[in-house]
Amino acid sequence: MKFDVAIVGSGLAGLSVALHLAETRTVAIISKRALLDGASNWAQGGIAAVLDSGDSHDQHIEDTLIAGAGLCDEGATRYIVEHGRAAIEWLIAQGVPFTRDASAELGFHLTREGGHSQRRIIHAADATGHAVQVTLEQKVRAHPNITLFEHHCAIDVITSDKLAAREGGATLPQRPQCHGIYVQDEKTGHVLTFEAQHTVLATGGAGKVYLYTTNPDTATGDGIAMAWRAGCRVSNMEFIQFHPTCLYHPFAKSFLITEAIRGEGGLLKLPPEAGKDAGRRFMPDHDPRAELAPRDVVARAIDFEMKKRGLDYVHLDISHQSPAFLQEHFPTIYARCLELGIDISKEPIPVVPAVHFTCGGIVTDLAGRTDIANLYAVGETACTGLHGANRLASNSLLECVVIGRACAEDIAAKEHAAARGLPEWDESRVTDADEEVVIAHNWDELRRFMWNYVGIVRTTKRLQRAANRIALLKEEIDEYYRNFRITHDLLELRNLVDVASLIVNSALSRHESRGLHFSRDYPDTLPKALPSVLTPPRRR
Repeated sequence: MKFDVAIVGSGLAGLSVALHLAETRTVAIISKRALLDGASNWAQGGIAAVLDSGDSHDQHIEDTLIAGAGLCDEGATRYIVEHGRAAIEWLIAQGVPFTRDASAELGFHLTREGGHSQRRIIHAADATGHAVQVTLEQKVRAHPNITLFEHHCAIDVITSDKLAAREGGATLPQRPQCHGIYVQDEKTGHVLTFEAQHTVLATGGAGKVYLYTTNPDTATGDGIAMAWRAGCRVSNMEFIQFHPTCLYHPFAKSFLITEAIRGEGGLLKLPPEAGKDAGRRFMPDHDPRAELAPRDVVARAIDFEMKKRGLDYVHLDISHQSPAFLQEHFPTIYARCLELGIDISKEPIPVVPAVHFTCGGIVTDLAGRTDIANLYAVGETACTGLHGANRLASNSLLECVVIGRACAEDIAAKEHAAARGLPEWDESRVTDADEEVVIAHNWDELRRFMWNYVGIVRTTKRLQRAANRIALLKEEIDEYYRNFRITHDLLELRNLVDVASLIVNSALSRHESRGLHFSRDYPDTLPKALPSVLTPPRRR
């Protein structure tokens, strides 16, 4: 399989890169499931950008830096914020149906979310990600230069170092190069070799490494794990963002209650199980910004109140708004809650924190370039420095479009290279009947101890316990991977264990509390903010 560009992932980052390149390059999009099964499609709130004369780039940058707890890269933040309007205008030109507002300067309604000093969130009601993804999906499916490989699971990137090892005694190049990627066709089980002049990892985050998450089942950290194994540095992996408000209901899996509910006046209150304090607002006790504090502050406050009082959830109340207002601004949430017997115009919503976003990832520059030549990373799988120690709400989709375009422009500026010819995957290994049971057990064990030991509030002892458990799991999984035929579940578990190890090792290396990383052993914040960068050994 030969393409100019192979893109792994079909979220907003991957589709943006593809559409910007397709006029001049042949592009393969490799998606684990259907194109719309990623996290971008689930995004509710919107996209943050300076779109009103009452707002400014400096204000958006300042809000981002404050939320990022001093760890944001200011140059990266400025670049992404200043290119925000162009990104939105490109999406509008593609036909994305953002919510209109005739009285607004640009003609679109802008909302406000936690951590923002201005209304600057452009959105499509409360299903922005879906509106964007459906629009771009239609463009991608119709383009003759784009070939889609749905239900194909990436295994590993093919680097010059790996080829040198296979060829025996070959000299390693000074800087490793990427030549393509191995991919398993889920329907046939066969492994395909994709030769590509440029490979782009746009695989999203790693929320499924935890027991409770707002992420889809596809969020298993594949790109981060593959890049790490290939020799790329990763940064800031300890900063896992817990969204404060995930719907708490036995029949609701991973359903997010958008930040914009609080932006439009939603209040966090204690539930009836809190006894005499039932119905009392608690956020003013934790932060002067109350419900509009950044996500890390709100998530820790909820976690504190739940543990202090033995609660399973807290309440988010927006019942003071009219049913008409709620149906106009939050139709998806209104309808889903009603299906579950919760009328949000009359009663509060039960919510709990859940893992939502991976702020760290593969170290890249502002064109998505990694440590390996011709290998790029874009979106949640990358770490540009924008998010720092805590992502500001609705900055993630902005980063996808801005860096996606920059990545495409960097690739388009490069000359075509001659095909190399790559070795095929070894299909000789046998299957193991016990594998599915072992994988299911290990997956469950990993997610539970990550939730218990590497959660919102951490201790060194718990992190070390997690590290010991991960080492045992990794040894077992590596043995399966070496000796038996690979499966989709084995590939995902292998990636999850690698990512879990990166999260724990990054957390152990940070001897302070900052942003999303709160340690009881190191409760103070150090005067100087430094990223945690892990460097893999160069492998033969």
